[in-house]
Amino acid sequence: PLKSISVQLQIRDHVASVSSSLQYVNEEERPLEAVFVFPLPADAAVCHFSARIGEQEIVAEVQDRQSARDQYDDAVSSGQQAFLLEESDESPDVFRLNVGCLSPGQIAVISIVYVIELSVQADNALRFCLPAVLNPRYKPAALAASVPEVSSSCVIPYTLSLSVSVRSSDRISRLESSCPLDPLEFLNAQHTHAMVQYECVYECESVNLSAGHRFDKDVELLLYYENTHQPTAVVEAGAAAAQPGSLMGDPALMISLYPEFPADVMSSLASRGEFIFVVDRSGSMSCEMHHGKDAQMRIESARDTLLLLLKSLPMGCYFNIYGFGSRFESFFPQSIVYSEETMEEALSRVKSMNADMGGTEILQPLTHIYSQPCYPDHPRQLFVFTDGEVSNTKEVLDLVKSHVHSHRFVHSSRSSSFTPGLVHVDGQRWSCSCVFRCFSFGIGEGASTALVTGMAREGSGHAQFITGTDRMQPKVMQSLRFALQPAVNNISVDWTVPEGVVVDMLSPPINALFQGQRAIIYAQIKGQSSGETEGAVTVKYKLKDQPVTNQLQFTLKPIEDTGLTIHRLAARTVIRSLELQERAGRAAGVENIRNRIVELSVQAGVSSVHTAFIAVNKDSKQTRRVPLQRKFTDFCVFRAGLSSSPNQTHLHQINSKLLFRSGIS
Repeated sequence: PLKSISVQLQIRDHVASVSSSLQYVNEEERPLEAVFVFPLPADAAVCHFSARIGEQEIVAEVQDRQSARDQYDDAVSSGQQAFLLEESDESPDVFRLNVGCLSPGQIAVISIVYVIELSVQADNALRFCLPAVLNPRYKPAALAASVPEVSSSCVIPYTLSLSVSVRSSDRISRLESSCPLDPLEFLNAQHTHAMVQYECVYECESVNLSAGHRFDKDVELLLYYENTHQPTAVVEAGAAAAQPGSLMGDPALMISLYPEFPADVMSSLASRGEFIFVVDRSGSMSCEMHHGKDAQMRIESARDTLLLLLKSLPMGCYFNIYGFGSRFESFFPQSIVYSEETMEEALSRVKSMNADMGGTEILQPLTHIYSQPCYPDHPRQLFVFTDGEVSNTKEVLDLVKSHVHSHRFVHSSRSSSFTPGLVHVDGQRWSCSCVFRCFSFGIGEGASTALVTGMAREGSGHAQFITGTDRMQPKVMQSLRFALQPAVNNISVDWTVPEGVVVDMLSPPINALFQGQRAIIYAQIKGQSSGETEGAVTVKYKLKDQPVTNQLQFTLKPIEDTGLTIHRLAARTVIRSLELQERAGRAAGVENIRNRIVELSVQAGVSSVHTAFIAVNKDSKQTRRVPLQRKFTDFCVFRAGLSSSPNQTHLHQINSKLLFRSGIS
């Protein structure tokens, strides 16, 4: 079982490096192979994996996934200790860790390091979340015959310690958390360097702390700087051992922009639009938001969030509400005009919505909604509320991405008959293609970050996570403000650099900008300047047909001591873009894209769907008279800190192989 977790969090401006050490002990009387499935943030770049057995540390290397699996199987079969870490095929926020051939009583300490950008919240806080819960992912009938049932539960005690170090070019105001922390200790007079500690012991149903804290929810940290919205540019030196001209060998650039829209545009936010609300009413939405005191059910939180949005819509817009599970239904056959009367009707019906519609099959309602005709001059805004318990995440994201395009209407002849694909307004037919911006809300702890943030990213919208009643209102109103902002189009990025220097943009094209919301750009700097050290990036776009320009100047002088954090985040960005191209590409080009993903993943030491971390202790070979058995027996819930509900985490005992599915990061 898991005995202890130690997490070291190092924050530098808007980026975090997270180092987690997990200690496991084989308490069986025979050699053991264990498999752990755990959550990580979908946007994380996993860049280090190692295992320590006694005094010996084995550092893993990134290899082609099948090659790594073969090497692992060969090692375990021959009695060697081996460790394998790989990303889920279905979702990038789920990882699988294989720990092979632990002798009776042997201790293994697993270390995993990842880097991640911190998201900006509605109140300007930077949010970090240490995932505690991995909700089971529902598989539609077309993908799997059934979902395993959980028949019993068990609880295993462990300790958790967390240390946080913050360094910033900006003054640190405060640090807030969902769990009790020691007081923030400032390490310099400028308040740009600070540390904080947290430690607890998890035993059975609660964690006993001096402050009476019960550790049964995600660890959420909210960091406040004095000037969060200050645009920044950081140039990071390349790795000395890497080949010049490669992504890891050249300097990498990270640009953080906060677009400022003209005041006259922002003073008149859109009063038009079609707002379609899609609410998850699957059975899992009847679970609690978290396992703390007085926790709401997820469906209750979704209702409260929707009620707040409904009361805030502009009069004269169009709206409709869908509920989905194994099937879906809508309040109205098509979107209707928002008025006092229709609002009251919708509010009444929302209050009676329950989690009573079966499994989480989100593709069906989305496909239906995207096929519906839209209204001229009313851009369609999609609001999705879900706990994210789906296994076909990538299929959903591909659907959302395929339906984001520009708004266009073509006048057709008058007719009293209805024609599919045409909008009828005042007796006239209009064929159209709509702006489908998607704003997603992850409801409850354990909501899939891959699904929730992915839908917003591919749908040119914004994602929010609702984990409690506190801070819900500003999050909801921020998403509505973004939805009411006009869509930005014709976005271009231009670079001004000295002669001899070339900037290659690594980020995919920007497809959405919102007032005051951060936009991040990664780039590779090639070549050298003869003397000049200044550059500039200019972002141009049109807002309601009005040209807007935002510019940021930066120095080309690289920072040396960042641990290649920016390079790895840039590599992860390129890998994710290539993975999207691979899923959308033709068969002839797919193999080339896959090879590029593997090459970059290995070069950067960053995980991908086609690679895995593999470590083998070649000095550990032992003779086994009987091979490890892999026969499935009973199920039980493994609450690795974090969830005792049968709807959360699973543990399977497989004779000599234990398959733990835990919620640990």
